[in-house]
Amino acid sequence: MNDLAAAARRSGQDTGAGQPAPVGGRAVASWLFFDWAAQPFFTLVTTFVFAPYFASALADTPARGQALWGYATAAAGLAIALMAPVLGAIADRTGARKPWIAGFSLPLVVGSLALWLAVPGEPWSIAIALCGFALATLGVEFATVFTNAMMPDLVPRARLGRLSGNGWALGYAGGLLSLVIALGLMAANPATGLTLLGLEPVLGLDPATRAGDRASGPFSALWYLIFVLPLFLFVPDVPRRAVPLSGAVRQGLHDLAATLRQARANRQVMTFLIANMVYKDGLVALFAFGGIYAGGVLGWSSIEIGTFGILLTVTGTLGAVIGGRLDDRLGSRRVISGALVVLIACGLGLVSVDRDTVLFVIDTAAPAPGAGLFSTLPEQVFLVLGGFLGAAAGPLQAASRTLLVHLSPQAGLTQYFGLFALSGKVTSFLAPLTVGLVTAATASQAAGMAVILVFFAAGLLLLSRIEDTRKPL
Repeated sequence: MNDLAAAARRSGQDTGAGQPAPVGGRAVASWLFFDWAAQPFFTLVTTFVFAPYFASALADTPARGQALWGYATAAAGLAIALMAPVLGAIADRTGARKPWIAGFSLPLVVGSLALWLAVPGEPWSIAIALCGFALATLGVEFATVFTNAMMPDLVPRARLGRLSGNGWALGYAGGLLSLVIALGLMAANPATGLTLLGLEPVLGLDPATRAGDRASGPFSALWYLIFVLPLFLFVPDVPRRAVPLSGAVRQGLHDLAATLRQARANRQVMTFLIANMVYKDGLVALFAFGGIYAGGVLGWSSIEIGTFGILLTVTGTLGAVIGGRLDDRLGSRRVISGALVVLIACGLGLVSVDRDTVLFVIDTAAPAPGAGLFSTLPEQVFLVLGGFLGAAAGPLQAASRTLLVHLSPQAGLTQYFGLFALSGKVTSFLAPLTVGLVTAATASQAAGMAVILVFFAAGLLLLSRIEDTRKPL
């Protein structure tokens, strides 16, 4: 972060060569805190706490819970796919991005708060959980579109990789801290009534009603409200233009059509957007079902899944920091390609593991009586591979948004980030749906999860056709 602040202080006025006007180190650091503010929603709600709670405690069966969660994810993804490019085009016409970020923060907070009402056994709990999750997902994804579009105004283009990587790293760190708080102080094992740290839940959260798991929603909302404030207070925004909303909508749609034509004419951008669409589909499925898969294949409870999540968050933080620096030195495309290779290799290793076997055919000994957490070889292999997988996911996402900046024309960049969100969401239902269909057809969770590797491989193949013309440092 200090490197970013120094880079921001050194950057001069716009010279026509893509250099932003100077901003203070405080502004750069405040922009980074958006990732810190938003990540607990993805860590706690989408992946490691609320989603497994929904599948295990609210739905009739874990399989039905997985299916319903996938439908909600797909519905939110479809809405984002349809609306994000249009909103980006309108925002480029009206100028300022902060009002849009503020507006989309509202559904994020409201949807997250609603998750508290999803009490086990109550008739409307499933509907409340799914609607709250979808609404909050819409809010956080749309807010991210406009936050990403601020990047070129903060640091020189040669430092965008480091900016993006440090943002992801800070986000992972925020997710890690929030996960430790949630599992150590709030979410308790219903059988023992104790949290991961062996404590009774704080604030009288009742383990019998899974109050600690449900509190992950309101906790994410409160965390976001506190830590998003620096962005609004200290990050400069482009001037707001006095354009009527109706005119902005018409002109924005016109600009969007022009942007689509430009993207189609720009083979590099179009190929990248398709590649991003494919491998992001795989990443969506990986995050959506990772905790559920670990619970089903290895029999892990929320304690083991939460600890696994902490490991992935730690390695993801380190991976994002290192990946950001490699991005600036080697180029965004090389970093994305390397991350995909790691995801494919580690993913293949993960599906080769079950409670009694590693690498598909090697039998392992049963755990000794009274053995502690992760005492078996399959669990240990799963942890190691998962750690490398987490380390690759951060650079993949950070370098993707950096590569878009380098490939896209500077004018109308918010529109291109709208298309970027579109490419990451337009088929986001496809990988989860395919996982569900293959799992149902084969009655094998491993076979279903193996489908994700096909998406990663296809994205890697498409990415090989892109040239990152930026000169590495």
